[in-house]
Amino acid sequence: MRVLVPIANGTEEMEAVIIVDMLRRAGCDVVVAGDGDLITCSRRVRIVPDVTLDDIADDELFEAIVIPGGSRGVTNLTENRSFEEILLRHRKKNGLVGAICAAPMLLHELGFLRAKDVITSHPSVADVLSRYSYTIDRVAVSGSIVTSRGAGTAFEFSLELIKILFDDTTASKVATDIVLYE
Repeated sequence: MRVLVPIANGTEEMEAVIIVDMLRRAGCDVVVAGDGDLITCSRRVRIVPDVTLDDIADDELFEAIVIPGGSRGVTNLTENRSFEEILLRHRKKNGLVGAICAAPMLLHELGFLRAKDVITSHPSVADVLSRYSYTIDRVAVSGSIVTSRGAGTAFEFSLELIKILFDDTTASKVATDIVLYE
């Protein structure tokens, strides 16, 4: 399972790291792609991506694209043409997309959401996203789109993605291995 996690200056570091770590624990080949060679996250944590978004080949395929939040990071990704093209190709194949915190705004801005889509997000962007079938559930699944509320829900969000990409057993094993539940 190949998964792309795009990051940009201003990305919420907890969300990015938890998503990458949990998916790798499940057995995913996670590619962290940045809008540069060194990303300064929302709280000045620096992350060195595996590749830049410009390095992703036109024919490169992923089973999922999972977008961390952080309002500035989401804005930077929304304005990144390379990422928009990657996401457009992925959506044409109805690929799985995860978006946490402010990242559902990117899906909104790029026109990927439909009125009937059940989504959630960080409360700070809920008003804009209320035109969809908005919920305050910690994780929402609507077809091939999975959304979540923020850093505090990153583990649940990641486990839901693991359930979809693999199965309940794999998600349960990852949760047990990190002592998320007892």
